[in-house]
Amino acid sequence: MLEKSYKYKLTNYWRCIDKKILFSFFVLFFLGLFFSFSSTSSLAGERLNKDYYFFFNKHLIFTILAISVMILISVIKTEILVKLGTPLFFLSFIFLALVPIIGVEIKGAKRWIDFNFFRFQPIEILKPFFIVMTVKVLTYKKFNNDQIKYFLSFVLLCSIIILLIDQPDLGQSILLTCSWIATVFVSGVSLIYIFIFFLIFLISIASLLFFLPEKFGYIINRLLVFFDPSQGDKFQSSSALDAIKLGGLTGRGMGEGILKESVPEAHTDYVIAVISEEYGSIISILILIIFLYISFRIIKNCFNQDSQFLKISLSGLATLLIFQTFIHAGVNISLLPTTGMTLPFLSYGGSSLIGSAILAGLVLNYTKNKSYLYD
Repeated sequence: MLEKSYKYKLTNYWRCIDKKILFSFFVLFFLGLFFSFSSTSSLAGERLNKDYYFFFNKHLIFTILAISVMILISVIKTEILVKLGTPLFFLSFIFLALVPIIGVEIKGAKRWIDFNFFRFQPIEILKPFFIVMTVKVLTYKKFNNDQIKYFLSFVLLCSIIILLIDQPDLGQSILLTCSWIATVFVSGVSLIYIFIFFLIFLISIASLLFFLPEKFGYIINRLLVFFDPSQGDKFQSSSALDAIKLGGLTGRGMGEGILKESVPEAHTDYVIAVISEEYGSIISILILIIFLYISFRIIKNCFNQDSQFLKISLSGLATLLIFQTFIHAGVNISLLPTTGMTLPFLSYGGSSLIGSAILAGLVLNYTKNKSYLYD
């Protein structure tokens, strides 16, 4: 009887899940594994005197864990998952707030909490739950005044941005701000409010740059170098662009790239350039098409939802995914200043993989063929 029950649940899960989105996520996970092997083997063996498979083995472990997290979240009943969104958001927010206190500083930035066996970056886990929490505020029925909803969601954003800027992490701040703007726009906010909030954000950033130049001067330097390379060192972005040019359409061949050996953290911040150099721009374009296809499937599914919460949540999650993808790609081809943004599912890093898995699990759960209503 128990075996039949599990079989029924598995059959029901498979019938309800969006198989095309699920398959696309699996493709991205396995591409990440493959490119991790290609981009980190020489780094581990030749530069760090570790086993050639050191980084790959860690990436494999985190990929298995990430896939398990994705499946677990997608299996949970949607009404239960919606209720869990609030405590999970506050838990991840607490970890983010602990970073200035117990976090470890790496290369001038304090963004991680070190658990010895795992270096954890809270913002990666927080991002998808931030979208869910924002939508909860925007769709909360007891707030009869829309202005209160938008103001509270803005306060929610600001509380996270303050912690991120202190790290400092401008890239994630911009990503969350753009995702928040897109989410509240989809919810039906007046463009006047968006303009006001955006103006407040710009004034706040400008004030920080003016009054605290010793802490945030690097932002101005990056912008100056981006607009005028003669103003400073543009080695990383120039090397990434050169690598893409050298790779051409078909690439130089597996293991033949030099970017991963010349640029620090190439396997995280410049992974799309590493892929382009070794496997060609065609492969990179196909990867971006997969992200676009997933976003298209998510938005298409929104039209089938009766729940306002699910519609806005899916739109926000799709925005978060696509913005992060194209910020990463934009930095790699020198269209945007350096931000240190990872590529979801493909960049090396346990926190990034788990964060991507949470987003994927939420998308799979919310796009299931079901009849739950939350309006």
